[in-house]
Amino acid sequence: MLLAAAVCIFLASLYTLVVIVWGSRQLPDLGEIPLHNCTCAPLVSIIVPACNEELTLEPALRSLVGQEYLNREIIVLDDRSTDGTFALLTRLSREFTEIRVERITELPTGWLGKNHALHRGAQLARGEILLFTDADVVMESSTLSRAVCRFVDQQLDHLTLIFRNTAPGGLLNGMVVDALGGLFFLFRPWQVTNPRSRAFIGVGAFNMISRSGYQQIGGHAALKMHPIDDVMLGKKVKQSGLKQECLLGGAFVQVHWYGDVPEMVRGLMKNIFALYGFRVSYAAAAILGIVCMTVLPAWGMVLASGSPQIFFALAVFCRLAVFAWNAGMVQGRIGNVLWSLVTPYLIVYIILRSVWTTLKQQGIDWRGTHYCLQELKAQQPLLTFFK
Repeated sequence: MLLAAAVCIFLASLYTLVVIVWGSRQLPDLGEIPLHNCTCAPLVSIIVPACNEELTLEPALRSLVGQEYLNREIIVLDDRSTDGTFALLTRLSREFTEIRVERITELPTGWLGKNHALHRGAQLARGEILLFTDADVVMESSTLSRAVCRFVDQQLDHLTLIFRNTAPGGLLNGMVVDALGGLFFLFRPWQVTNPRSRAFIGVGAFNMISRSGYQQIGGHAALKMHPIDDVMLGKKVKQSGLKQECLLGGAFVQVHWYGDVPEMVRGLMKNIFALYGFRVSYAAAAILGIVCMTVLPAWGMVLASGSPQIFFALAVFCRLAVFAWNAGMVQGRIGNVLWSLVTPYLIVYIILRSVWTTLKQQGIDWRGTHYCLQELKAQQPLLTFFK
């Protein structure tokens, strides 16, 4: 029985490794997109929501102002910030007149704060193309030019970029790489270009969408209470039959995703139960999968003997190889690979705590606002599309 379990886990781990390596190699890199004069240079509206982002916002906005693509506008939504965000935006908008600042003082009923800010930014935008990005994203100067060329040449409706992770510290970096790697395997972004595939993707750091496509899917009003707005936008695009693509953009888009481990725990607690559609059965299945695929092999490699120990060790090797590959893909620190033996325990803890807290509070608390569980569950689930 133990040997059969070890063999099955090894085969599943090997399958995961093959899928990740083969799939990621199918993704074009933004750096491969030549800089040339596009057939047209449409106006791009860059929309940045900001809530208490005074520590990260200035480098992000300066990187947007420094973009080589000139036919653009930058709209920043100060979403009820209580720190120095608005003062910073006032100073930067005086220095760079192309930055347009809109201050949001009240959140309408039935909206998540970020979703409403993005919705408001889209209402103010004049561009044929909308680019939704975050207040902690730093872009290389040719990013927008390359992305627009790809968008226009391929006649896309939606384009996302896989970013570079700049999180500090071994454990935090390991958690980020593990989380991104899991999402990468789950959503399989290399398949999104296939109209027959159900795969979809959305990345909050870089979600570029045509205005016509955005209007067709109903904009953010169609996902006003969904905590995972970026990926849900990609799902709406795919369901509408629009053309989307995902590129590797680690050399062009950098994100300091979280500052420390407690901050990441708090951040994932908002999203992770929503990933499973607020269904306890889905969350339980996810925990069982994590334990079987990551925790059990490590203990089996130490405690078992004979053939089971060998297969458990091979499964652990596959796990380390997947982590190292994912770290390279998001340009993380491959040297932190051993942290992948620790991160599953934290992921399980986050899932359990997220489920318990959400059910106990009958909703989620985020940035000073409580969102009712009943309203959150009324949104279209993210993962049912994979059935």
